[in-house]
Amino acid sequence: MAYFAFVYLNFIWVLFNKPLRYCIKILLLLLYICTTVSKHYVKELKHLNKYFLKYKSHLLVGIVITIIARIFLLFTPRYIRRIFEIIENKAGLNPTEIKAELLEAILYIVGAAIIAGIFTFLMRQTIINVSRFIEYDLKNEIYEQYQKLSLNFYKKNRTGDLMNRISEDVGRVRMYAGPAIMYSINTVTLFVIALIYMFNQAPTLTLYTIIPLPILSAIIYKLSKEIHKRSTVVQEYLSKLSTFTQESFSGISVIKAYGIEPKTSANFNELAVTSKDKQLHLVKVQALFFPMMILLIGTSNLLVIYVGGMQYINGQIESLGTIAEFIIYVNMLTWPVATVGWVTSIIQQAEASQERINEFLKIEPEIKNEVEGHTKITGDITFEDVSFTYDDTNIEALKQVSFKVEKGQTLAILGKTGSGKSTVLDLIGRLYDATSGKILINNLAIRQHNLTDLREHIGYVPQDAFLFSDTIKQNIKFGKEDATDEEVITAAKNAKVHKNIIGFNKGYDTVLGERGITLSGGQKQRVSIARAIIKSPDILLFDDCLSAVDTETEEKILKNLFKISKGKTTIIVSHRISSAKNADKIIVLDNGKIVQEGNHKSLIDTEGYYKELYLKQLSQTTEAQA
Repeated sequence: MAYFAFVYLNFIWVLFNKPLRYCIKILLLLLYICTTVSKHYVKELKHLNKYFLKYKSHLLVGIVITIIARIFLLFTPRYIRRIFEIIENKAGLNPTEIKAELLEAILYIVGAAIIAGIFTFLMRQTIINVSRFIEYDLKNEIYEQYQKLSLNFYKKNRTGDLMNRISEDVGRVRMYAGPAIMYSINTVTLFVIALIYMFNQAPTLTLYTIIPLPILSAIIYKLSKEIHKRSTVVQEYLSKLSTFTQESFSGISVIKAYGIEPKTSANFNELAVTSKDKQLHLVKVQALFFPMMILLIGTSNLLVIYVGGMQYINGQIESLGTIAEFIIYVNMLTWPVATVGWVTSIIQQAEASQERINEFLKIEPEIKNEVEGHTKITGDITFEDVSFTYDDTNIEALKQVSFKVEKGQTLAILGKTGSGKSTVLDLIGRLYDATSGKILINNLAIRQHNLTDLREHIGYVPQDAFLFSDTIKQNIKFGKEDATDEEVITAAKNAKVHKNIIGFNKGYDTVLGERGITLSGGQKQRVSIARAIIKSPDILLFDDCLSAVDTETEEKILKNLFKISKGKTTIIVSHRISSAKNADKIIVLDNGKIVQEGNHKSLIDTEGYYKELYLKQLSQTTEAQA
């Protein structure tokens, strides 16, 4: 900045002695400042370079169109000067010649304006379209990264924040990839061409005209730092606001049930007010740009009128048309100069947003597909001294667990809440990797199987049934996209949910979700079961998926499941003896360890958790029947 001040003062002092040399020096200084700002603040936006290269042909065409549009736009001031010269020299021309030359100049102005307008339209269509292409690619890149990341990532990050980064943040980056680049090219092109024309006409007057520009650059350099910092804070609060809103809508039934609407509204209002204050904090800095731009442009106009007028009086300028031409040039530069502040603001906000996006894009997925070729999976599963600890809570869920399930067998896992039952299923599906020990599928380490093949051979019904906002048919076909209607109906019948579905007005075409019908807990579980069994996988995993179903329906579903699972490996996690009694093997987990193992007959003859649970549930069934 000290160098900038020194050069600027020298420029003013020797304005009349060496104008061209110092004009070049000032322009180089402006370029230096812009380059310094770019290197310091746009480093996160380098991630977009691959997309700019991808669409380089579109951008190059846009740049060429921009240059052509600006060239034709700059015809106007030149022919305005020509009109003044015609009027000033009218003594040597007859009225017919004057009219002809005036008409010619006017036609040139109108024609150039029309052509400039057409090319400006094409410029916007070309460059803005590129920004939409980049927005599309970037959203896909983020979404693909989201799908690669493990469950630990989603436990540590909130849904609202994830949504904000793929929507709001990408939107701000798009403004950089489109409008910011377009206006930057437009401004640079207009400045270069206009300054060349102006120097050809009146070098000294041109130097006076651009006196405010270094001041403008200095202001941008100082304010851009503050904009960057405040933009980051604004985006963080937008994420908090999105997260709070999403959680409130998702848990609206709980909020209403507990009557805490006033408290929730107060919390939302507090967060919204803070977010608003942060936005206003940013706007106050941004608001300095445009008034400053207008002031500096007004100063340039005054300098043109005063200095140009004095030069005309002293005979240094031959025509008043030159002054008129310069005034038009200055006013034509008003919007581009004013957009410098706006573009700078866009770039700083985009950089802050891209930094937040890059934060997630740089995360390496914990679960990686380490095998490229296909691997054979039939269903043999072996656990050898498997232990697992959750990173986020440091809870050791499994402790040296060992068991084996052969193809075609059914394993039931029972135990108290938090004993590690669901963790076993998560490890089989490689949603997590074991902390220690070995998990073998078909006598091959699970990491040596192609991850896609592994999961394609698994049908999984989670403890908390999740259905998508789509039709019931599409939710079932989620397990097999090319399934026929007959296959969908068969799967629903086996899951004992067909009669419920045909009872709805639109049957299988009934739309679920926020605007659709709400299924009961048991119906959701049965639709989830239908979704798992329709793909006819080699491994079936049921995580306490009959907890919301009555015992009579449970018996019917289990009969169907045992029939369907013949020749397949099935693992059932449950709290009910009725779900486990027909299994080939049963293990009981307690605090992450296997405390009992056997079949139903052997376990009810042995003192322990299984027998206690059996007698307790038997007495409850007897009381219910009585």
